[in-house]
Amino acid sequence: QVQLVESGGGLVQSGGSLRLACAASGSIFKIGDFSWYRESPGSQRELVASISNTGVTHYAATTQDRFTISSDGTKTTVYLQMNNLKPEDTAVYYCRADDLYYTSENKYLLLWGQGTLVTVNG
Repeated sequence: QVQLVESGGGLVQSGGSLRLACAASGSIFKIGDFSWYRESPGSQRELVASISNTGVTHYAATTQDRFTISSDGTKTTVYLQMNNLKPEDTAVYYCRADDLYYTSENKYLLLWGQGTLVTVNG
């Protein structure tokens, strides 16, 4: 069974840093794009950053100067380095994979992780 497992969330003081990880487990042939989203109470889930299979990155305006998305050499794990965290960054962070192939022909159009909570104290 293919799944995405996030880790690295926690409690941090304003101005601090955290590094989130999202690992795809199971039978993976290849993955298209990875993205990080976040959702805070009362707000819609929003895109934080994305990285394509070729390494092209995209950031939300609110995070581009503080967050960095990257993937490992196997392109089955994606990271989100978050620096200078602010209380408004408090949210559940979700990993998403698009076009996740588990064979050469069969894929999930998109797959979500279970989320990891980030809390930033002011």
